[in-house]
Amino acid sequence: MGSLAPSPPKQLSLDDLRALSVLGQGARGVVFHVVPVAAATAAAGDSSAAGADTMALKAMSRAAARHRGAAPGGTSAAAGGGDGHRRIWFERDVLLALRHPLLPSLRGVVATDAVVGFAIDRCPGGDLKSLRRRWRADATLPEHVIRFYAAELVLVLEHLHGLGVVYRDLKPENVLIQDSGHIMLVDFDLSTTLPPPPPPPPPDATTARRGSSTPSRPWSSRRRHRWHKNKTAAAAMVLACFSSRRRYAASPETSSGARTPAATKSSSFVGTEDYVAPEIVAGSGHDHAVDWWGLGVVLYEMLYGRTPFRGRSRRETFRRVLAAPPEMPGEPTPLRDLIARLLDKDPRRRLGANGVRRHAFFRGVDWDRVLDVARPPFIPAPDVEDVGDAAGAEAGALDVEKVVDEVFGTSGDGVTPPAGVGSDGGRDYDFSIFF
Repeated sequence: MGSLAPSPPKQLSLDDLRALSVLGQGARGVVFHVVPVAAATAAAGDSSAAGADTMALKAMSRAAARHRGAAPGGTSAAAGGGDGHRRIWFERDVLLALRHPLLPSLRGVVATDAVVGFAIDRCPGGDLKSLRRRWRADATLPEHVIRFYAAELVLVLEHLHGLGVVYRDLKPENVLIQDSGHIMLVDFDLSTTLPPPPPPPPPDATTARRGSSTPSRPWSSRRRHRWHKNKTAAAAMVLACFSSRRRYAASPETSSGARTPAATKSSSFVGTEDYVAPEIVAGSGHDHAVDWWGLGVVLYEMLYGRTPFRGRSRRETFRRVLAAPPEMPGEPTPLRDLIARLLDKDPRRRLGANGVRRHAFFRGVDWDRVLDVARPPFIPAPDVEDVGDAAGAEAGALDVEKVVDEVFGTSGDGVTPPAGVGSDGGRDYDFSIFF
């Protein structure tokens, strides 16, 4: 079993990195565009040197993590910093276990007295929300574009669930666009682990391939082979590392209604307000089905330019999540039918991996070739600004610790966390936007 333990992450020093800009901020951290100092120096004389080493560094405040882990009255909720630090190290371990072309790889960890940071490859195409906003004036996307990104999200969720990871925070801001045009799902500090669901049946070999899907050698050989080869070991690693750390509520039934002693659910109250599943709001326990609900909300937003249950207040939003059907204006289409089935309030009836793959909206999709598409709907332009930014960064480089301190309002022993972060009777929740 020792061979399944994750290898120690590469240790990075802030002295060896230059922070060029802030890419975003959220309830737990600030995301910086960083390059190694060596790459920034080389960029002054080589226009191709900077882009290859550009990274995104998610830096989190240790003081804010301690504050989040404090129980009422100022006592620590758990050894080692409580929930805040537990989530930080959980995300690190998940990143170490991931081996998939649509998921981030941990480039290194920064650890100082003030911050902890995770470095991953930077995605120059922004996120799905920004893509939707700049695609058309009406902020909606054509169905063939939605189909491509939906198919990649299905593959990502299947892979995570096969590793025993429930993502729990699917939203457009967490779906980034890589330089290849393919997606990357980021931010795992709200994730949890549960026993993997049964794998979906193999795809239909007779399924017709879409004409726009042209194979791309880098995706179909080196990277793709690596994640297929390591998937079984990664699943064992994830469960071995995390299963003893989580608290589960026993569930008497599986999603199919069959009673099994192995069925478990999480009772944590986590998610983002507009995307949270009804079983999380109700506190009835949840499993992998919450991610398929999240996919339904994301598809609805890509189609209509808004989320389906948004109310004038958080209370009204939650009431609508629990009781109101989604409004689906327009003629009946396979996409609208898929969204309706994903947004079923009852997780036992909600469409899962098998049903999604076989749905009419994906008819004609060759699931084995999705990662081979060489021309996705949107391919970011070469990020030529990286060269100039890196070359001239020495004078204008950001102080990572100072920026994180300013954002999280640390002052002595007190921390004012961002709005939407707190605790509710020991159950965790976070209705913030991360990237």
